[in-house]
Amino acid sequence: MSRLSEEYKSKILNDLMLKLNCKNIYQVPKITKIVLNMGIGDGKDDAKLIDKAQEELSLIAGQKAIKTKAKKAIAGFKIRTGMPLGASVTLRNKIMYEFLDRLINIAIPRIRDFRGLNSNSFDGNGNYSMGIKEQIIFPEINYDKIDKVRGLDITICTSAKNNKDALELLKSFNMPFKGKEIN
Repeated sequence: MSRLSEEYKSKILNDLMLKLNCKNIYQVPKITKIVLNMGIGDGKDDAKLIDKAQEELSLIAGQKAIKTKAKKAIAGFKIRTGMPLGASVTLRNKIMYEFLDRLINIAIPRIRDFRGLNSNSFDGNGNYSMGIKEQIIFPEINYDKIDKVRGLDITICTSAKNNKDALELLKSFNMPFKGKEIN
């Protein structure tokens, strides 16, 4: 079992139950999945870029990434339906907690000029999204082998009903949010 999963079950669950005034242990919010997404706009011209992005995302996630394809044709961008445009991976259970541990303790401290995560990036249903400008903050990526610095989106999906409960959940995992609270 991963370290964060063990910590959630032994310590965080009980703390949140008291903090959020939950009557039942199943009312306490938990992280359900983490989705990593890397969009490659130049991938429409060169398929090797998407293969490289898929390989890097697989290294970061610890699980094979899939290519995402265009749903609609957009003539202005020269995109046709079914054309590969990026890579995506969904993490659950053990791999999800291991990735979250690496994200919080290794990757986020390596971000340049980091001043804390924005606490207004919740979607209203308890899901948190953040963008990373450089994939090189992850230790799995070899700096000498990358061809281009790419960004990626990370979405943490929780079972929380509102943003405040989700913020408490992520703070209990030691996510470094800015001092400003949610409205």
